[in-house]
Amino acid sequence: MSKLLIIDDDVDVLSAAKLFLKRHFGQVDIEKNPERIPFLVSNGNYDVILLDMNFTRDVNTGKEGFEWLDRILDIDPQASVVLFTAYGDVEMAVRAIKVGASDFVLKPWENEKLLATMQSALEIREMRTGKTPTIKRKTESKVEIIGKSPAMQKIFETIDRVAATDANILILGENGTGKDLIARAIHEKSDRADKPFVHADLGSISETLFESELFGHVKGAFTDAREDRIGRFEEANEGTIFLDEIGNIPLPLQAKLLTVLQNRSVTKVGSSKAKNIDVRLICATNEPIHARIAQRTFRQDLLYRINTIEIKLPPLRERIEDIVPIAEHFLKIYRKKYGRPVSSISAALIKQLQRYHWAGNVRELQHAIERAVILCQGNVLQPEDFFEGQPFENQPDSVPSFDQTFQLEEMEKMLIIKTLKKFNGNITEAAREMGLTRQALYRRVEKYGI
Repeated sequence: MSKLLIIDDDVDVLSAAKLFLKRHFGQVDIEKNPERIPFLVSNGNYDVILLDMNFTRDVNTGKEGFEWLDRILDIDPQASVVLFTAYGDVEMAVRAIKVGASDFVLKPWENEKLLATMQSALEIREMRTGKTPTIKRKTESKVEIIGKSPAMQKIFETIDRVAATDANILILGENGTGKDLIARAIHEKSDRADKPFVHADLGSISETLFESELFGHVKGAFTDAREDRIGRFEEANEGTIFLDEIGNIPLPLQAKLLTVLQNRSVTKVGSSKAKNIDVRLICATNEPIHARIAQRTFRQDLLYRINTIEIKLPPLRERIEDIVPIAEHFLKIYRKKYGRPVSSISAALIKQLQRYHWAGNVRELQHAIERAVILCQGNVLQPEDFFEGQPFENQPDSVPSFDQTFQLEEMEKMLIIKTLKKFNGNITEAAREMGLTRQALYRRVEKYGI
Protein backbone atom coordinates (compact mmCIF):
# COMPACT_ATOMS: atom_id res chain seq x y z
CA MET A 1 0.00 0.00 0.00
CA SER A 2 3.03 2.30 -0.30
CA LYS A 3 2.53 5.66 -2.03
CA LEU A 4 4.90 7.28 -4.51
CA LEU A 5 4.97 10.82 -5.91
CA ILE A 6 6.96 11.55 -9.10
CA ILE A 7 7.70 15.18 -10.01
CA ASP A 8 9.26 15.98 -13.40
CA ASP A 9 8.52 18.53 -16.13
CA ASP A 10 8.98 15.91 -18.86
CA VAL A 11 5.68 14.17 -19.59
CA ASP A 12 7.43 11.22 -21.24
CA VAL A 13 9.55 10.65 -18.14
CA LEU A 14 6.46 10.78 -15.93
CA SER A 15 4.56 8.30 -18.09
CA ALA A 16 7.43 5.82 -18.38
CA ALA A 17 8.29 5.91 -14.67
CA LYS A 18 4.66 5.50 -13.63
CA LEU A 19 4.09 2.65 -16.07
CA PHE A 20 6.97 0.70 -14.53
CA LEU A 21 6.63 1.62 -10.85
CA LYS A 22 2.86 1.20 -10.52
CA ARG A 23 3.48 -2.56 -10.55
CA HIS A 24 5.50 -2.22 -7.35
CA PHE A 25 3.76 0.62 -5.45
CA GLY A 26 0.19 0.70 -4.23
CA GLN A 27 -0.32 4.24 -5.56
CA VAL A 28 1.78 6.30 -7.97
CA ASP A 29 0.95 9.99 -8.47
CA ILE A 30 2.71 12.15 -11.05
CA GLU A 31 3.06 15.92 -11.26
CA LYS A 32 4.56 18.17 -13.93
CA ASN A 33 4.30 21.49 -12.08
CA PRO A 34 6.72 21.80 -9.13
CA GLU A 35 4.68 24.67 -7.68
CA ARG A 36 2.16 22.07 -6.51
CA ILE A 37 4.78 20.29 -4.39
CA PRO A 38 3.85 22.00 -1.07
CA PHE A 39 0.18 21.05 -1.45
CA LEU A 40 0.87 17.48 -2.54
CA VAL A 41 3.44 16.78 0.20
CA SER A 42 1.23 18.35 2.88
CA ASN A 43 -1.78 16.26 1.95
CA GLY A 44 -0.51 13.14 0.22
CA ASN A 45 1.35 11.28 3.00
CA TYR A 46 3.79 9.85 0.44
CA ASP A 47 6.27 7.14 1.36
CA VAL A 48 8.77 8.06 -1.36
CA ILE A 49 9.11 11.17 -3.54
CA LEU A 50 11.01 11.01 -6.85
CA LEU A 51 12.09 14.57 -7.66
CA ASP A 52 13.73 16.01 -10.77
CA MET A 53 16.66 18.38 -10.10
CA ASN A 54 16.02 20.75 -13.01
CA PHE A 55 12.73 22.25 -14.18
CA THR A 56 13.87 25.29 -16.16
CA ARG A 57 14.75 24.41 -19.73
CA ASP A 58 18.44 24.78 -20.71
CA VAL A 59 19.45 25.60 -17.14
CA ASN A 60 20.94 22.49 -15.53
CA THR A 61 22.35 23.92 -12.33
CA GLY A 62 20.33 21.70 -9.99
CA LYS A 63 19.49 24.77 -7.91
CA GLU A 64 15.76 24.13 -8.23
CA GLY A 65 16.21 20.57 -7.02
CA PHE A 66 17.97 21.78 -3.86
CA GLU A 67 15.29 24.40 -3.24
CA TRP A 68 12.41 21.96 -3.65
CA LEU A 69 14.23 19.37 -1.54
CA ASP A 70 14.47 21.95 1.26
CA ARG A 71 10.76 22.77 0.92
CA ILE A 72 9.78 19.10 1.07
CA LEU A 73 11.91 18.46 4.17
CA ASP A 74 10.50 21.58 5.83
CA ILE A 75 6.99 20.19 5.38
CA ASP A 76 7.89 16.58 6.19
CA PRO A 77 11.31 16.15 7.88
CA GLN A 78 10.95 12.37 7.59
CA ALA A 79 10.35 12.43 3.84
CA SER A 80 12.38 10.02 1.72
CA VAL A 81 13.34 11.91 -1.44
CA VAL A 82 15.11 10.35 -4.42
CA LEU A 83 16.53 12.71 -7.05
CA PHE A 84 16.33 12.31 -10.81
CA THR A 85 19.58 13.56 -12.31
CA ALA A 86 21.68 13.38 -15.46
CA TYR A 87 25.07 11.69 -15.44
CA GLY A 88 26.95 14.98 -15.24
CA ASP A 89 25.09 15.96 -12.07
CA VAL A 90 26.32 13.07 -9.92
CA GLU A 91 28.55 15.23 -7.69
CA MET A 92 25.62 17.60 -7.24
CA ALA A 93 23.37 14.70 -6.27
CA VAL A 94 25.91 13.46 -3.74
CA ARG A 95 25.89 16.93 -2.16
CA ALA A 96 22.11 16.69 -2.02
CA ILE A 97 22.38 13.41 -0.08
CA LYS A 98 24.46 15.25 2.51
CA VAL A 99 21.62 17.73 3.05
CA GLY A 100 18.81 15.20 3.29
CA ALA A 101 18.06 13.35 0.05
CA SER A 102 17.83 9.58 0.35
CA ASP A 103 19.44 8.70 -2.98
CA PHE A 104 19.53 9.59 -6.66
CA VAL A 105 18.72 7.91 -9.98
CA LEU A 106 20.52 8.60 -13.25
CA LYS A 107 18.62 9.39 -16.44
CA PRO A 108 18.08 7.37 -18.52
CA TRP A 109 17.49 4.76 -15.85
CA GLU A 110 17.71 1.00 -15.80
CA ASN A 111 14.50 -0.49 -14.43
CA GLU A 112 16.20 -2.87 -12.00
CA LYS A 113 18.37 -0.13 -10.52
CA LEU A 114 15.44 2.27 -10.34
CA LEU A 115 13.34 -0.30 -8.46
CA ALA A 116 16.20 -1.18 -6.07
CA THR A 117 16.75 2.50 -5.29
CA MET A 118 13.06 3.10 -4.65
CA GLN A 119 12.83 0.06 -2.38
CA SER A 120 15.84 1.28 -0.37
CA ALA A 121 14.23 4.71 -0.11
CA LEU A 122 11.04 3.06 1.14
CA GLU A 123 13.04 1.25 3.83
CA ILE A 124 14.57 4.57 4.90
CA ARG A 125 11.08 6.08 5.19
CA GLU A 126 9.90 3.13 7.27
CA MET A 127 12.87 3.43 9.62
CA ARG A 128 12.29 7.17 10.06
CA THR A 129 8.62 6.73 10.83
CA GLY A 130 9.18 3.76 13.12
CA LYS A 131 7.26 1.26 11.01
CA THR A 132 10.14 -1.22 10.94
CA PRO A 133 12.63 -0.40 13.72
CA THR A 134 15.98 -1.99 12.94
CA ILE A 135 18.06 -3.66 15.65
CA LYS A 136 20.15 -5.97 13.53
CA ARG A 137 21.02 -5.52 9.88
CA LYS A 138 22.27 -8.39 7.78
CA THR A 139 23.45 -7.87 4.24
CA GLU A 140 23.24 -10.55 1.58
CA SER A 141 26.68 -11.75 2.68
CA LYS A 142 27.63 -12.88 6.18
CA VAL A 143 28.15 -9.30 7.35
CA GLU A 144 26.24 -8.50 10.52
CA ILE A 145 26.07 -5.09 12.16
CA ILE A 146 24.23 -4.91 15.47
CA GLY A 147 22.88 -1.65 16.85
CA LYS A 148 19.62 -0.12 17.99
CA SER A 149 21.07 3.18 19.24
CA PRO A 150 20.08 6.39 17.40
CA ALA A 151 23.69 6.83 16.27
CA MET A 152 23.77 3.42 14.61
CA GLN A 153 20.34 3.94 13.05
CA LYS A 154 21.71 7.03 11.31
CA ILE A 155 24.67 5.02 10.07
CA PHE A 156 22.35 2.32 8.71
CA GLU A 157 20.44 5.04 6.85
CA THR A 158 23.65 6.45 5.41
CA ILE A 159 24.74 2.99 4.23
CA ASP A 160 21.41 2.57 2.45
CA ARG A 161 21.76 5.98 0.83
CA VAL A 162 25.31 5.71 -0.44
CA ALA A 163 25.79 2.00 -1.17
CA ALA A 164 24.32 2.05 -4.68
CA THR A 165 26.45 5.06 -5.67
CA ASP A 166 30.15 5.06 -6.50
CA ALA A 167 30.85 7.91 -4.08
CA ASN A 168 34.15 7.62 -2.21
CA ILE A 169 33.59 6.82 1.46
CA LEU A 170 35.79 7.68 4.47
CA ILE A 171 34.97 5.80 7.68
CA LEU A 172 36.26 7.36 10.89
CA GLY A 173 36.35 5.71 14.30
CA GLU A 174 38.46 4.29 17.07
CA ASN A 175 40.06 0.86 16.82
CA GLY A 176 37.57 -1.92 17.34
CA THR A 177 34.44 0.01 16.32
CA GLY A 178 33.81 -2.11 13.22
CA LYS A 179 35.01 0.07 10.35
CA ASP A 180 35.78 -3.01 8.26
CA LEU A 181 32.23 -4.32 8.73
CA ILE A 182 30.77 -1.01 7.55
CA ALA A 183 33.01 -1.08 4.47
CA ARG A 184 31.99 -4.62 3.59
CA ALA A 185 28.30 -3.85 4.18
CA ILE A 186 28.50 -0.92 1.75
CA HIS A 187 30.12 -3.19 -0.83
CA GLU A 188 27.51 -5.92 -0.38
CA LYS A 189 24.67 -3.45 -0.87
CA SER A 190 26.27 -1.91 -3.96
CA ASP A 191 25.98 -2.78 -7.64
CA ARG A 192 29.52 -4.20 -7.34
CA ALA A 193 28.51 -6.83 -4.76
CA ASP A 194 29.35 -9.74 -7.08
CA LYS A 195 32.80 -8.29 -7.81
CA PRO A 196 35.94 -8.43 -5.61
CA PHE A 197 36.19 -6.74 -2.21
CA VAL A 198 39.89 -6.20 -1.50
CA HIS A 199 41.03 -5.20 1.99
CA ALA A 200 44.43 -3.46 2.11
CA ASP A 201 45.75 -2.75 5.62
CA LEU A 202 48.05 0.19 4.94
CA GLY A 203 49.32 0.16 8.51
CA SER A 204 50.95 -3.23 7.93
CA ILE A 205 52.60 -2.40 4.58
CA SER A 206 56.16 -1.06 4.80
CA GLU A 207 57.15 2.02 2.80
CA THR A 208 59.49 -0.01 0.60
CA LEU A 209 56.70 -2.40 -0.44
CA PHE A 210 53.88 0.14 -0.63
CA GLU A 211 53.89 0.63 -4.41
CA SER A 212 54.43 -3.05 -5.11
CA GLU A 213 51.57 -4.11 -2.81
CA LEU A 214 49.07 -1.56 -4.10
CA PHE A 215 50.06 -1.12 -7.74
CA GLY A 216 51.95 -4.34 -8.53
CA HIS A 217 55.37 -4.96 -10.06
CA VAL A 218 56.97 -6.61 -13.07
CA LYS A 219 59.56 -9.35 -13.00
CA GLY A 220 63.02 -8.00 -12.19
CA ALA A 221 61.75 -4.63 -10.90
CA PHE A 222 63.71 -5.16 -7.68
CA THR A 223 65.48 -7.89 -5.75
CA ASP A 224 63.23 -10.92 -5.22
CA ALA A 225 60.78 -9.75 -7.90
CA ARG A 226 60.91 -13.13 -9.62
CA GLU A 227 57.61 -12.80 -11.48
CA ASP A 228 55.00 -10.26 -12.47
CA ARG A 229 52.49 -9.46 -9.75
CA ILE A 230 49.25 -7.50 -9.81
CA GLY A 231 48.63 -5.03 -7.01
CA ARG A 232 45.60 -4.58 -4.75
CA PHE A 233 44.02 -1.95 -7.03
CA GLU A 234 44.15 -4.20 -10.08
CA GLU A 235 42.93 -7.11 -7.96
CA ALA A 236 39.89 -5.00 -6.99
CA ASN A 237 39.10 -3.94 -10.57
CA GLU A 238 35.33 -3.54 -11.11
CA GLY A 239 34.85 -4.11 -7.39
CA THR A 240 35.68 -2.28 -4.15
CA ILE A 241 39.05 -1.55 -2.58
CA PHE A 242 39.09 -0.86 1.16
CA LEU A 243 42.16 1.12 2.25
CA ASP A 244 42.29 0.59 6.00
CA GLU A 245 44.44 2.82 8.25
CA ILE A 246 44.91 5.36 5.46
CA GLY A 247 46.07 7.91 8.03
CA ASN A 248 49.31 5.94 8.42
CA ILE A 249 50.60 6.67 4.91
CA PRO A 250 53.74 8.88 4.84
CA LEU A 251 53.51 12.09 2.82
CA PRO A 252 55.61 10.95 -0.19
CA LEU A 253 53.38 7.90 -0.63
CA GLN A 254 50.24 10.02 -0.25
CA ALA A 255 51.24 11.86 -3.42
CA LYS A 256 51.59 8.58 -5.33
CA LEU A 257 48.22 7.34 -4.10
CA LEU A 258 46.60 10.64 -5.06
CA THR A 259 47.96 10.34 -8.61
CA VAL A 260 46.41 6.88 -8.98
CA LEU A 261 43.05 8.09 -7.69
CA GLN A 262 43.05 11.12 -9.97
CA ASN A 263 44.10 9.24 -13.11
CA ARG A 264 42.11 6.08 -12.33
CA SER A 265 45.08 4.07 -13.54
CA VAL A 266 48.04 2.22 -12.05
CA THR A 267 51.59 1.71 -13.28
CA LYS A 268 53.40 -1.34 -11.95
CA VAL A 269 56.81 -0.89 -10.36
CA GLY A 270 59.40 -1.41 -13.11
CA SER A 271 56.95 -0.69 -15.92
CA SER A 272 56.10 2.44 -17.89
CA LYS A 273 52.70 1.22 -19.07
CA ALA A 274 49.63 2.47 -17.20
CA LYS A 275 46.54 0.32 -16.82
CA ASN A 276 43.09 1.80 -16.31
CA ILE A 277 41.19 0.66 -13.22
CA ASP A 278 37.55 0.87 -12.21
CA VAL A 279 37.20 0.60 -8.44
CA ARG A 280 34.89 1.84 -5.71
CA LEU A 281 37.08 3.45 -3.01
CA ILE A 282 36.38 3.09 0.71
CA CYS A 283 38.95 4.27 3.25
CA ALA A 284 39.12 4.14 7.04
CA THR A 285 41.27 5.57 9.79
CA ASN A 286 41.35 5.96 13.56
CA GLU A 287 43.53 9.05 13.18
CA PRO A 288 42.21 12.62 13.70
CA ILE A 289 42.52 13.10 9.96
CA HIS A 290 41.23 16.69 9.81
CA ALA A 291 43.69 17.77 12.50
CA ARG A 292 46.44 16.12 10.48
CA ILE A 293 45.74 18.60 7.67
CA ALA A 294 46.59 21.51 9.95
CA GLN A 295 49.70 19.65 11.12
CA ARG A 296 50.73 19.22 7.46
CA THR A 297 51.10 15.46 7.88
CA PHE A 298 48.17 14.59 5.60
CA ARG A 299 47.47 16.13 2.20
CA GLN A 300 44.32 18.18 1.99
CA ASP A 301 43.78 17.33 -1.68
CA LEU A 302 43.96 13.61 -0.86
CA LEU A 303 41.37 14.06 1.91
CA TYR A 304 39.04 15.82 -0.54
CA ARG A 305 39.50 12.92 -2.93
CA ILE A 306 38.64 10.17 -0.44
CA ASN A 307 35.83 11.68 1.66
CA THR A 308 32.95 12.46 -0.66
CA ILE A 309 30.87 10.89 2.12
CA GLU A 310 32.11 10.62 5.70
CA ILE A 311 30.79 8.05 8.17
CA LYS A 312 31.86 8.46 11.79
CA LEU A 313 31.45 5.39 13.98
CA PRO A 314 30.83 6.25 17.64
CA PRO A 315 32.80 4.39 20.31
CA LEU A 316 30.91 1.69 22.18
CA ARG A 317 30.85 3.77 25.39
CA GLU A 318 28.71 6.35 23.56
CA ARG A 319 26.07 3.82 22.48
CA ILE A 320 25.24 2.02 25.71
CA GLU A 321 21.98 0.66 24.25
CA ASP A 322 24.04 -1.57 21.94
CA ILE A 323 26.27 -3.19 24.57
CA VAL A 324 23.84 -5.90 25.70
CA PRO A 325 22.66 -6.93 22.18
CA ILE A 326 26.29 -7.17 21.05
CA ALA A 327 27.31 -9.11 24.17
CA GLU A 328 24.41 -11.53 23.67
CA HIS A 329 25.40 -11.95 20.02
CA PHE A 330 28.95 -12.99 20.97
CA LEU A 331 27.63 -15.15 23.80
CA LYS A 332 25.66 -17.24 21.29
CA ILE A 333 28.69 -17.56 19.01
CA TYR A 334 31.15 -18.68 21.71
CA ARG A 335 28.65 -20.83 23.58
CA LYS A 336 28.30 -22.87 20.40
CA LYS A 337 31.99 -22.74 19.51
CA TYR A 338 33.21 -24.06 22.87
CA GLY A 339 30.21 -26.26 23.69
CA ARG A 340 29.43 -24.40 26.92
CA PRO A 341 26.01 -24.42 28.65
CA VAL A 342 26.07 -20.64 29.25
CA SER A 343 22.67 -19.27 28.25
CA SER A 344 22.41 -15.69 29.54
CA ILE A 345 24.05 -12.70 31.21
CA SER A 346 23.17 -11.80 34.79
CA ALA A 347 21.54 -8.45 35.61
CA ALA A 348 24.52 -7.55 37.82
CA LEU A 349 26.94 -8.11 34.94
CA ILE A 350 24.74 -6.20 32.48
CA LYS A 351 24.87 -3.17 34.74
CA GLN A 352 28.64 -3.35 34.94
CA LEU A 353 29.07 -3.93 31.22
CA GLN A 354 27.08 -0.75 30.57
CA ARG A 355 29.20 1.29 32.97
CA TYR A 356 32.55 0.04 31.72
CA HIS A 357 34.65 2.29 29.46
CA TRP A 358 35.42 -0.25 26.67
CA ALA A 359 38.58 1.42 25.41
CA GLY A 360 38.89 -1.35 22.82
CA ASN A 361 35.25 -0.97 21.77
CA VAL A 362 33.36 -3.88 20.20
CA ARG A 363 36.51 -5.92 19.70
CA GLU A 364 37.37 -5.68 23.40
CA LEU A 365 33.83 -6.70 24.31
CA GLN A 366 34.04 -9.63 21.92
CA HIS A 367 37.26 -10.96 23.46
CA ALA A 368 35.94 -10.35 26.99
CA ILE A 369 32.80 -12.38 26.28
CA GLU A 370 34.82 -15.17 24.66
CA ARG A 371 37.09 -15.42 27.67
CA ALA A 372 34.17 -15.28 30.12
CA VAL A 373 32.36 -18.09 28.29
CA ILE A 374 35.47 -20.25 28.56
CA LEU A 375 35.92 -19.54 32.27
CA CYS A 376 32.25 -19.61 33.33
CA GLN A 377 31.36 -22.51 35.65
CA GLY A 378 27.58 -22.07 35.54
CA ASN A 379 24.75 -21.34 33.11
CA VAL A 380 24.72 -17.56 33.58
CA LEU A 381 27.63 -15.16 33.06
CA GLN A 382 28.47 -13.33 36.29
CA PRO A 383 30.82 -10.40 37.04
CA GLU A 384 33.37 -12.79 38.57
CA ASP A 385 33.66 -14.63 35.24
CA PHE A 386 35.66 -11.68 33.95
CA PHE A 387 39.35 -11.24 34.82
CA GLU A 388 39.86 -14.68 36.33
CA GLY A 389 37.40 -14.49 39.18
CA GLN A 390 38.17 -10.92 40.23
CA PRO A 391 35.26 -8.45 40.35
CA PHE A 392 34.53 -6.71 37.08
CA GLU A 393 34.98 -3.20 38.42
CA ASN A 394 32.63 -0.38 37.52
CA GLN A 395 34.36 2.34 35.56
CA PRO A 396 32.31 5.55 35.57
CA ASP A 397 35.23 7.66 34.39
CA SER A 398 37.08 7.56 31.11
CA VAL A 399 40.43 6.94 32.88
CA PRO A 400 41.02 3.43 34.28
CA SER A 401 42.37 2.94 37.79
CA PHE A 402 45.82 1.39 38.31
CA ASP A 403 44.30 -1.97 39.26
CA GLN A 404 41.99 -1.93 36.25
CA THR A 405 44.87 -1.02 33.96
CA PHE A 406 46.89 -3.93 35.34
CA GLN A 407 43.99 -6.31 34.82
CA LEU A 408 43.45 -5.10 31.27
CA GLU A 409 47.13 -5.56 30.47
CA GLU A 410 47.05 -9.11 31.80
CA MET A 411 43.98 -9.82 29.71
CA GLU A 412 45.55 -8.23 26.64
CA LYS A 413 48.71 -10.33 27.11
CA MET A 414 46.65 -13.52 27.28
CA LEU A 415 44.69 -12.55 24.18
CA ILE A 416 47.87 -11.80 22.23
CA ILE A 417 49.36 -15.18 23.18
CA LYS A 418 46.14 -16.95 22.24
CA THR A 419 45.83 -15.11 18.92
CA LEU A 420 49.46 -15.75 17.96
CA LYS A 421 48.95 -19.45 18.70
CA LYS A 422 45.81 -19.43 16.58
CA PHE A 423 47.77 -18.12 13.57
CA ASN A 424 50.97 -20.08 14.29
CA GLY A 425 52.91 -16.94 15.15
CA ASN A 426 51.91 -15.04 11.99
CA ILE A 427 52.11 -11.40 13.09
CA THR A 428 50.16 -10.04 10.10
CA GLU A 429 47.19 -12.37 10.58
CA ALA A 430 47.22 -11.95 14.37
CA ALA A 431 47.31 -8.15 14.06
CA ARG A 432 44.39 -8.19 11.61
CA GLU A 433 42.37 -10.42 13.95
CA MET A 434 42.96 -8.05 16.89
CA GLY A 435 42.35 -4.87 14.90
CA LEU A 436 45.93 -3.65 15.32
CA THR A 437 48.67 -2.64 12.93
CA ARG A 438 51.71 -4.90 12.67
CA GLN A 439 53.82 -2.23 14.38
CA ALA A 440 51.32 -1.91 17.25
CA LEU A 441 51.30 -5.67 17.80
CA TYR A 442 55.10 -5.80 17.69
CA ARG A 443 55.22 -3.11 20.41
CA ARG A 444 52.88 -5.14 22.61
CA VAL A 445 54.85 -8.35 22.04
CA GLU A 446 58.02 -6.56 23.16
CA LYS A 447 56.21 -4.91 26.10
CA TYR A 448 54.95 -8.22 27.49
CA GLY A 449 58.07 -10.21 26.60
CA ILE A 450 56.08 -12.70 24.52
